[in-house]
Amino acid sequence: ILMTLTVCLKADGLRELDFSDDRLAIVLSSLGQDAPWEAYESDQIGILLRVYDLPTRRRRIDSTTVKSHVTVTEDGLFQLGHSKEHRPDLPQLKINQSVLDPLGIPLTTTIVSGECADDPLYVPEIRKAQACIQQHGVLYVGDCKMAALNTRCYVAAHQDYYLCPLPAVQMPKEALQALLEPVWTGEQSLTPVFRPLESETDQPEHIANGFCYTVTLSADYEGNTIKWQEQRLVVHSLKQAASQEKALDARLEKAEKAIANLNIRGRGRKCLDENEMTTKVNSILEHHNVVGLLTIETIQETKTVNKRAYAGRTAETVTTTTVTVRTSRNVTAYANTVRNLGWKVFVCNDLELSLTEAVLAYRDEYIIERGFNRFRGKTLGITPLFLSSITRIKGLIRLLSIALRVMCLTEFTVRQSLQEQDAKLDNIYAGNPKRATGRYS
Repeated sequence: ILMTLTVCLKADGLRELDFSDDRLAIVLSSLGQDAPWEAYESDQIGILLRVYDLPTRRRRIDSTTVKSHVTVTEDGLFQLGHSKEHRPDLPQLKINQSVLDPLGIPLTTTIVSGECADDPLYVPEIRKAQACIQQHGVLYVGDCKMAALNTRCYVAAHQDYYLCPLPAVQMPKEALQALLEPVWTGEQSLTPVFRPLESETDQPEHIANGFCYTVTLSADYEGNTIKWQEQRLVVHSLKQAASQEKALDARLEKAEKAIANLNIRGRGRKCLDENEMTTKVNSILEHHNVVGLLTIETIQETKTVNKRAYAGRTAETVTTTTVTVRTSRNVTAYANTVRNLGWKVFVCNDLELSLTEAVLAYRDEYIIERGFNRFRGKTLGITPLFLSSITRIKGLIRLLSIALRVMCLTEFTVRQSLQEQDAKLDNIYAGNPKRATGRYS
């Protein structure tokens, strides 16, 4: 590493002592300044694009969170918010990035406090990406939070394209079922989507089905009404449907077992009456999200026992009522639920983008997620974070984003060399040194 830095920095006599904590603090303080960083980031990307001839027609935008055990302050970056790491009890900051596809190399990086919502971050990030590479006709790929109408309007107004799924708020369950009704009746045909072959010996893998239709949208942008056409791609993912069906079956089994346990009698178990049993059963169905999928039969058994007189007790007749429940699966409701699994609606204002291209483009979303995993993992290791200065926290994240660029470029050049030489790289898989690959990533 020292030799590499010596060559890259053209600094003769570089020593390990030159990388002390004090020097790091100076670097972080410099990188933490917003205006100089934005100018450097733009110049750096311009140089990389020219030197490596990188593709720029497709970009991805997403955000991640970084948690820390720090004290929350009113003006700090670390705030409590929706945690993508499933730790809502810890304060966090948020990193928003745009990356080039298919390399995953960071194009722009924005750092905001942890309580900020994702939706308003897309337009500023797209604006920064447009300023770095002044080019139109670019496809921006994002998740469902990118589907806000204002974001789509901004992209369309600047002669660019977007591709993202619609959230349930914009495409509720009832509207999706109405779109799928012609499919069930056979009026709407489906187009199959296959994964591209990596070699001539591979078999085509059927991954999805779907259809498209076009709508016209309008929205206000800077005092003007913008109108544009948008194609909506209704896609059925086969693997996602199978996974959701498996999860549904597991929930049904748990619900059936929990309801059957209500029938168990014994010490410490309360005998429920009909109303109490109904309340318990409904609670179980709602908890496992299987309402309507199980048919419930309530059975009441009345038993009369004549008790003779004994000691000071008089003879009496005691009547007890036992309530039990039985479950059976509603075959019709189950079939209707299963056929609706795995469907998602994507929106894109590039009317020439085919269904297959759109599905494959969105499925490469792991490209940007891989960079985030490197931030949080051992490769770059942003956590644990012990800095308290906002400037130095920003500087550290920006320094790591430079390191991520170096990693992506290294993979890019190695992959290119392997393709040119028609060679494979081995000794990179732990525990299997003889395993080789021609797609280093």
